[in-house]
Amino acid sequence: MLKTMAPSALPRNGFKQNHKPESNIATIDVGGQLFQTTKQTLTLAGPDSLLSKISDSASAHLPPPFVDRDPELFSMLLSLLRTGNLPSKAKSLDLQDLIFESQFYGIETLLINSLSNPSHFDAFNLEKSLTLPLNGRDSPSVIATTPFGSVHVAHGSKITSFDWSLRKKSTILTEFTAVDSMLAISTKLAAVGATDFSGLQIIDLENGSVRETLNWENVTRSGSTVQAIGSSQEFLFSSFESGRRNSNSIMIYDLNTLTPVNEIGHYEIFGAEINSALPATKLKWVPGYNLLMASGSHRGPSGVCGNIKFWDTRSGNVVWEIQEKVDCFSDVTVSDDLSAMFKIGVNSGEMFYADLRSLGVEQPWVCLGDKRKMVSGKKEGVGCRIESHGSQVFCSKGGDLELWSEVAVGSKKRSEGGSEARHFRKNVMGRMKDMGGSRITNLTFGGNKMFMTRKDQQYVEVWQNSARGY
Repeated sequence: MLKTMAPSALPRNGFKQNHKPESNIATIDVGGQLFQTTKQTLTLAGPDSLLSKISDSASAHLPPPFVDRDPELFSMLLSLLRTGNLPSKAKSLDLQDLIFESQFYGIETLLINSLSNPSHFDAFNLEKSLTLPLNGRDSPSVIATTPFGSVHVAHGSKITSFDWSLRKKSTILTEFTAVDSMLAISTKLAAVGATDFSGLQIIDLENGSVRETLNWENVTRSGSTVQAIGSSQEFLFSSFESGRRNSNSIMIYDLNTLTPVNEIGHYEIFGAEINSALPATKLKWVPGYNLLMASGSHRGPSGVCGNIKFWDTRSGNVVWEIQEKVDCFSDVTVSDDLSAMFKIGVNSGEMFYADLRSLGVEQPWVCLGDKRKMVSGKKEGVGCRIESHGSQVFCSKGGDLELWSEVAVGSKKRSEGGSEARHFRKNVMGRMKDMGGSRITNLTFGGNKMFMTRKDQQYVEVWQNSARGY
């Protein structure tokens, strides 16, 4: 008797199939050692990476693809793909080896994001971790960083660049006797200027060539020198002063094409009007307000005077301005996160803040210190530096560094101007072994690190989180 299968036991076409569904597991042979992961994990490497291509070609019916590389290094990078971070045992390996491997597999961006992510910056946990030596006898005049931690250092007529890992460096020679202003446009491109050399140079830092020189055409048609450089996501800002020092302006360029977009703050100086038309020696973009802060000061027979202006770069109008005469700023900065401006008084050496949300009052500054006055005519704030980063403000006092943070309080009090009083607290940076030394001359931030230079020292200090870092 012929037996037949139940209809439900047969496939739709009436034939029994041995086909197995495609597996989601990818097996890779790296240097003779087999690794298994999911195809989704490999695709996290990005569509142009070698690992993504391996994922596309991997099949359960074929032998695992072979990669003639170090299996131990691959194991670290596979963990990076799975978790977004390197495992702790990766610290026993040489970072440069990991960088070379990540470049081979096409995932260096993931490695950079793991080891030098700006979001990992912890201001309260910084320690001096290493120093970056410079060639020659010149001390650093200015430093510039990229968002993920590459750093360019100007010292004398040279610029030395370090990559994001701070292990690879190169040095180029410029036309300048000394560089006074520098802004990192990218890891390979910088805008560079000097107060005694005409023009803003866009320098290719890989080969030391000048890609382009930007000049400001003033009324006297004399050479124009650069006093400060700044940028937003779209624009490059440069403060120019004529060679005869009787006119100045701020030029705005498209950051991608470097073509002129607008000119703001064009002043012609005549005799006694010098105090009302000081060139900007510091430019800082405030993204939350879409304004450019430009500040400058002048030392004369009557003391130090200065001004701070906030520009609407589209209309070319000054939105707010303050004239500094009583205790002019030694240095000034603005924090978008804190919606406040901060200064160090050149006479008192004290720190002050002004709330950006209540600008327009006659006396916007609120003292955060002890309201000290000059002792024996000594200007306590000379040489002090102040910079904001995130929701913290960093202030140098000689060879030491202070960290100021806003403190939330239970009861809301009113300041003398009638607005809500804000409270800031000071902390001393680093451990005892980190502090002291020569006067701090530069302070900037990149990736998850802080960079600092000191007077008469031929190196850059690197501060980073003690619990992180490689």
